[in-house]
Amino acid sequence: MASFKKRHSEIWAVGGGKGGVGKSFILSSVGSHLALQGKQVVLLDADLGGANLHTFLGMNKPAISLTDFFDDKLPLSELIVDSGVDNMGLLTGAIRSLAPNGIKHTQKLKLFRHIEELETEYVLIDLGGGIHFNTLDTFLLADKMIMVVVPEIIAIENMYHFLKNVFYRKLTNTLSAYGLKDIVRKAWQNRSELNITSLKELVDHLKGLSKRVEDIINMELSNFTVYIVLNQIRNHQEIIIGNYVTSVCMKYFDLKAEYAGYIEYDSFVSRCINERQLYMKANSSSSCAKEIKRLTRNLLEGKHIRIGN
Repeated sequence: MASFKKRHSEIWAVGGGKGGVGKSFILSSVGSHLALQGKQVVLLDADLGGANLHTFLGMNKPAISLTDFFDDKLPLSELIVDSGVDNMGLLTGAIRSLAPNGIKHTQKLKLFRHIEELETEYVLIDLGGGIHFNTLDTFLLADKMIMVVVPEIIAIENMYHFLKNVFYRKLTNTLSAYGLKDIVRKAWQNRSELNITSLKELVDHLKGLSKRVEDIINMELSNFTVYIVLNQIRNHQEIIIGNYVTSVCMKYFDLKAEYAGYIEYDSFVSRCINERQLYMKANSSSSCAKEIKRLTRNLLEGKHIRIGN
């Protein structure tokens, strides 16, 4: 088991709507770069039932997993295995029978508490696909919510669908905490009669209900930000898609999105996975690796990029 000095950790979660966009590659690469820079990191594979983050690290499937946390009540800290990278440990997802919708509410809250108590600097969570509320809540647990998308219309639509559900979940959870559980659901159910066609219009409607609701939304959602990462870029026209994605998030979701960076396509990625090599060690001087380093720096500093036409 890897050991870490006690300190407050910062949680980053990487989502992408559905699989196949490179979430695990981005997360393992960013995590490895942080660790190689001397940061203490724990990678958490939260793809319950389909965990494969270990393959991006060149590892065999760990013998222990989140299944041991849920079924055998072992502390999360005791399930961290060495990743093969100094300063970085791995918590692998359930590898036997669990699925995201099989976790009870109390189990989820316990897992979140243990994640927040991990003695490390950074916890990077690799989410599974889909929009189950357990997946959404895990994404919302993060201090930095990162969306990975490839420049393909279906992937972008899946990302928007995921973000729509994330923001709706956040809005519902926030107002429920103030005893206003049903106003979001009722407004959305009656959106045709209320002439609500987007989440931004839903938020405007809710703010108009009372000064109290307006103040709650402004206070609780003012810092709600997602960081967009475009993966497998092949040309400049694909790079500038990130600008449009962030604009759409603001226009239709009333959601602040930052274009954190892009990663170009590199066929060497697949070769590293097949040969069980960590990309950031095997090809550290490549353009792709340099872009990962810049992305990591932007995430650390809360910066964004904007590419001109």
